[in-house]
Amino acid sequence: MNIIKQYPAHKTMDGDGVNIIRIADFTRGNLDPFLMIDELKSAEEADYIGGFPPHPHRGIETFSYILKGGMEHKDQLGNVKAIQAGDVQWMSTGSGVIHSEMPLADSDNGLHGFQIWLNMPASEKMRPARYQDTTSTPIPELRNSTGAQIRALAGEWQFAGQSVVAPIQDLAGNAEIAHVNIEASGSAELMLEQHAFVGLYIYSGELLVTGGERYHSQQLLIVDSSKMISLTASTAGAGVLILAGTPIKEDIVHMGPFVMNSQAEIRQAIDDYQSGRFGEIPPV
Repeated sequence: MNIIKQYPAHKTMDGDGVNIIRIADFTRGNLDPFLMIDELKSAEEADYIGGFPPHPHRGIETFSYILKGGMEHKDQLGNVKAIQAGDVQWMSTGSGVIHSEMPLADSDNGLHGFQIWLNMPASEKMRPARYQDTTSTPIPELRNSTGAQIRALAGEWQFAGQSVVAPIQDLAGNAEIAHVNIEASGSAELMLEQHAFVGLYIYSGELLVTGGERYHSQQLLIVDSSKMISLTASTAGAGVLILAGTPIKEDIVHMGPFVMNSQAEIRQAIDDYQSGRFGEIPPV
């Protein structure tokens, strides 16, 4: 497996004082079509209890995946959902969404989840918003004989000679996302040559690479997608998110929750939001 680049995550804060671990690139396009990976992991209520009160988005897709605890989602489209352990939520915000995400902590294990941002192509940034989640749809899983399991979160995946289709499709940049769990000293192989971009976000344990290199949690590895992707866990096992897609290769102008293609479009997004044209979350 050829590792092209690696990025360490860094600690930051967002929402109402929520402590998160983040990898982001809004300028160089090295993660294209992805923009950001946020990991929220804590057993301490003070780290996340403030949640993410109502806020807008335009021009991106947000993809959330929960491992422990949960988040209550509300938006101006009328969606009110409890996204809990094992669930995925996808919002293709298009021309605009206002939503809130408030924590539903697991009393024993706290909260652990991810939110991934994807860029949208210019041709789709102003179309109506779309929403989907898996709260009533099982996420398909496959296992191999060498101690690894894959959960197909978005797109279609081939693993251990089998194929599965995730309930969520049509992400921007033809993106596909999967969760791989590898037991202690276990291994997994995937061929993802159809994608120009493949990134491996290690969220737990440690991966071993030919040559003796070790890569630990809270690192993103960009790999050569034309070669077999071979994952081997150390004795600590490994948990990995696989992000794959096709770079959009368009100008990115970013300001807070808005990602557009020009400063004029950012100014218009701010004006539309401040003027109330995004709507508001209806009372429940």
